[in-house]
Amino acid sequence: MTNPSPKVVVVVPTYNERDNLPKLVQALEALRMPALHLLVVDDNSPDGTGDVADQLVNDSAIPISVLHRLEKDGLGRAYVAGISRALADGADIVVQMDADLSHPADVIPAFIHTLTTTDAAVVLGSRYVAGGSVADDWAWHRKALSAGANFYVNAILRLRVKDATAGFKAWHAATLTEIDVLSIQSNGYAFQVEMNYRTVRRGMRIVEVPIRFEERTEGASKMSLGVQLESALMPWKLLLKRAELGGASQNAARGVRMER
Repeated sequence: MTNPSPKVVVVVPTYNERDNLPKLVQALEALRMPALHLLVVDDNSPDGTGDVADQLVNDSAIPISVLHRLEKDGLGRAYVAGISRALADGADIVVQMDADLSHPADVIPAFIHTLTTTDAAVVLGSRYVAGGSVADDWAWHRKALSAGANFYVNAILRLRVKDATAGFKAWHAATLTEIDVLSIQSNGYAFQVEMNYRTVRRGMRIVEVPIRFEERTEGASKMSLGVQLESALMPWKLLLKRAELGGASQNAARGVRMER
């Protein structure tokens, strides 16, 4: 990318994050990055997060826009809506980031530097490469679940990504277009996995940058049983779809040979 100051849009889905959102905005302001924008995608939060976001539009030192959605229908749907808006608004780079302060904003400049100076199609914040870590107060079973999920996904899909379920990422706009992110229907961690899978399947490179993943201090986790089940099934669905497409391609090739 030759643009010295690419337009970077940080897409942050929110649901009941009124206490965390102002702190996240302060962290982004402290970066003092040129052409940094924040897009808040609020799913009609009952706690008034959308109203807080609207006020921050007027009070913040960085450009902020707010996409108000009428209902909460999953993290993946919120990201698709936000990424669609960011691309339509001319983003060169789109950053996915949680609102719960678990993702360190001060790593974003390193993301952008890596993305713009290497052949990376996407850069993700990884807990499981050298230098990465998780919060000390994570319970052992949560650490085991996270590590197990990454082993499970990689064993099935062979992504060769140590933190395949990570949700803190920086994407070239062209990569998001190439993987047709707007057509992804999965949610939760399955959404992250499917994005990675589409990237790898197209021969594009994922680069992992170490981060320290912190535990949220305000609000409640959005991880539901349904999200966990979808995440467990998604790798198999992707493999099945790949097999079906492969079979269709082989049948088409046979048809061409028969016509000849």
